[in-house]
Amino acid sequence: MEKKVINARQVMHSNHLEIDGKATVKEAIALMRANQSDVLIVQKRDEHDALGIVLLSDVVKKVLAKDKAPERVNVYEIMSKPVIPVEADLDVRYVARMFDRFGISNAPVVDKGEVIGVVSYNELIFNGLCELLD
Repeated sequence: MEKKVINARQVMHSNHLEIDGKATVKEAIALMRANQSDVLIVQKRDEHDALGIVLLSDVVKKVLAKDKAPERVNVYEIMSKPVIPVEADLDVRYVARMFDRFGISNAPVVDKGEVIGVVSYNELIFNGLCELLD
């Protein structure tokens, strides 16, 4: 019996959001709220830069818990960078191992250097593992 392979491209959500690192956290929250998202990809400043990522947990831990004003904090101050990207054709089993090994919960999915989506635990379980069980 041949092993079924499901890759990151098949499970990711492609309606990802991107933001400039100079945007304020207030602007980031508004974008996330309007799109019901809990993750933002922070765009590269130039071709030699790395992608960044901001999660709602970053906002809670680095802004709300520290009683900082969201309109006075920039995204680049709270983002995680560099972010570990996932190649679009990587098997979801390896994505899961990468999440475990590096302690991450979200990652941009890239194809030929361009972000094409985001993968998280939700996608790995509901779009990946559940498909493998069928």
